[in-house]
Amino acid sequence: MSLLPNIHSRRSLALLSLIIILMITACSAGDDSAEPPELVLWFGEPAAVWDHAKPVGNGRLGAMVFGRTDVERIQVNEESLWGGSNVNHNNPGALENLPEIRRLILAGEIPAAKELANEHLTGDPWVDGSYRTMGDIFIDFKRDHHSAENYRRELDIRKGLATVSYETDNTGYQYQVFASAPANVLVIKLSTTNPEGFMNTEISLQRIEHVTVWAVNSGLSMSGQIIFEEGDYNPFQPDIGGFGEPGEFMKFASRLEVAEFDGIITEQDSSLILDGGSEAVLLWSAATDYDLPIMDFDRSIDPLAKSVAIIDKAKEKPFDQLLAEHIEDHLPMMDRVVLDLGGHEMNEMATDQRLERLREGERDPALKALYFQFGRYLLMGSSRSPGVLPANLQGIWNEHIWAPWGSDYHVNINIQMNYWPANVTNLDETVDPLVQFMTSVSQFGEITARDMYGARGWTMHHTTDIFGKTGVMDAVYWGMFPMGGPWMMFPVYRHFEFTRDEEYLREKAWPLMKGSAEFILDFLVEDAQGRLVTVPTYSPENSYVHPQSGRTFKLTYGPAMDIQIIRELFRYIQETADITGADEELLARIEETLKRLPETRIGADGTIMEWIEDYEEAEPGHRHMSHLLALHPGTEITQDTPDLFEASRRTIERRLQFGGGHTGWSRAWMVNQYARLFDGQAAYRNLRLLLEESTLPNLFDTHPPFQIDGNFGGTAGIAEMLIQSHRNVIRILPALPDEWPDGRIKGLKARGNFELDFEWKDGRLTDLRIISNSGNPLRIEYDDIYFEKETRPGEVIRPQIF
Repeated sequence: MSLLPNIHSRRSLALLSLIIILMITACSAGDDSAEPPELVLWFGEPAAVWDHAKPVGNGRLGAMVFGRTDVERIQVNEESLWGGSNVNHNNPGALENLPEIRRLILAGEIPAAKELANEHLTGDPWVDGSYRTMGDIFIDFKRDHHSAENYRRELDIRKGLATVSYETDNTGYQYQVFASAPANVLVIKLSTTNPEGFMNTEISLQRIEHVTVWAVNSGLSMSGQIIFEEGDYNPFQPDIGGFGEPGEFMKFASRLEVAEFDGIITEQDSSLILDGGSEAVLLWSAATDYDLPIMDFDRSIDPLAKSVAIIDKAKEKPFDQLLAEHIEDHLPMMDRVVLDLGGHEMNEMATDQRLERLREGERDPALKALYFQFGRYLLMGSSRSPGVLPANLQGIWNEHIWAPWGSDYHVNINIQMNYWPANVTNLDETVDPLVQFMTSVSQFGEITARDMYGARGWTMHHTTDIFGKTGVMDAVYWGMFPMGGPWMMFPVYRHFEFTRDEEYLREKAWPLMKGSAEFILDFLVEDAQGRLVTVPTYSPENSYVHPQSGRTFKLTYGPAMDIQIIRELFRYIQETADITGADEELLARIEETLKRLPETRIGADGTIMEWIEDYEEAEPGHRHMSHLLALHPGTEITQDTPDLFEASRRTIERRLQFGGGHTGWSRAWMVNQYARLFDGQAAYRNLRLLLEESTLPNLFDTHPPFQIDGNFGGTAGIAEMLIQSHRNVIRILPALPDEWPDGRIKGLKARGNFELDFEWKDGRLTDLRIISNSGNPLRIEYDDIYFEKETRPGEVIRPQIF
């Protein structure tokens, strides 16, 4: 039993911290006279299930707050808790059998090629582990949950603060939760107006398997290790079989500590009892023995000691100081971009009710702006320091031991989409974990390139995990995508385009880009028509009808996406050769190779051909839009290629005609594609469908189930409707829908390291302000009006083009 120092003795610090919070909030709006719109998701009842709860995260730690009044559940994650291990899973028979597999594919003998490829290209083990939950914090209030009144559960995404408040028996209760990046902890504050305080409130730390929990020093410690047993498999993917060899893998731990309480704490075996106090502050942290540079376990790391050290440092500060420092860090990042589309009267309605009203036909432009900012909030919460790993399929939030698709890193669209909004919405630092991750992955990708294909450089296939698997995962049927590595160069290079950080380009991006180009140059082979093509490969996850056998296959050569990826990457290298110092031999090979690549072609039905032959599509409403990569996120298809531009429109229309866009991320991709086609009405229509059909009550995207890429793709799509900056011109309001006649946005970024604020009324631009952060040449287009200017670093430009 213990009595912590009375928290009321810290009132002076609390008052000072409150003043700091008010100052931060006031100053974050900068010089703008208009206050940023309210950004609050709120609900009138607790979350019934996990994907209705509210997320908080600091890049390393994540939590889902349910808001229950009887037994609160706060599900928690630590970014590096994964099943699996670092093993060389490249198939040892790949290189020897590659020539025959290629010969069979180029000869059209796909059934035989598939059989041989399955045996000699599939990785071993051929499935990866899963990102895993760290468990749950339960707070048992020992109350009848039916007696709660004036209930409100909210998430203020400007402040990064989840709050639950209600009354029962004329007594007020409130708890606040936030994930602090500065302190590297999850913070929970419980408070009540009950003069008797919390009565017999029990706090526990639980996980479904492989842990020991004990109470010590006014807190709870959890220690565990991931263990695979014979027959373990992912229940979300039972068709792909077991994980591999049984064994003991990652070690992990977490610590939950009562840092402040003005009552009595009683330690039980594996729980704590709080009694008598009116305010309690809990701190939680967690760690594993994972080490990113080696992408494996480091048994010299003590996860529990690491967790305790983080807590010990954080508890030196009172709650109000922790909150003030958290807001000082979080709010200015959120407020870099302000989007106001009007319709604020709808903010008085609960978020889930607003979604329902939207499905009934309500316009609610403020909900679209909230959704846009929620995507930015999620990226901040799942990809930033103190975290070191990029956002995965669920960002950082996952309640499962075996998550859907392992909550892994799919690199055939999903992880790329996660980072579409990063630079344009002024969150450059969220790209850092991705670049660090790719640098680590590439060392294992070199082994795959060498051992599977006899190639220089590095590559990866359709998916990976934190242990650097780069071979063919999930068998040839799903995993035969050797262009995964080159496609990952898009977000790596885009970061340079937006920041113009030449040191970043030379030191971080260029080694990855060069290695990826070397792999491509060695991987390409000549087909019967003398073209250089990729083989073996597929067009991500889609199938065609094989003319000779009538069967459906994915395995092929030279699909449109592969070639479009190559052309885009080679253009990046050519454009920056004077900065990177790319050698003349490499540039000469690239130039010669570009001349021999197949062209993007239009099929008999007027759509972009997905495969190198005009095959019949087995699933014309397929979720992937791979053959339109050159439209978005690539830049090859533009108004300057009018035939391909219009064929792209017909391609999307055909997909939709046959039921395409049925997953959240696929619908989000269509928003971006229609924006690139300058079709604001079609982009808006698909944005509405994204919200109406593929969005959960807490605004999480659903595949189904929950998958975060659709959130990020949706946010990027809204940005793409308002500004585009590819191909050396910044287009203002390129795809503005009629439903947003008036609005303003502050802080969007454009390639060239420009920052833009602009307003519009009655669908017409009324004000434009541009900051040139790097002093690059400026070229603006609005409504067929062009403005060009040489700029200086820090210069503010106000073009009069409206």
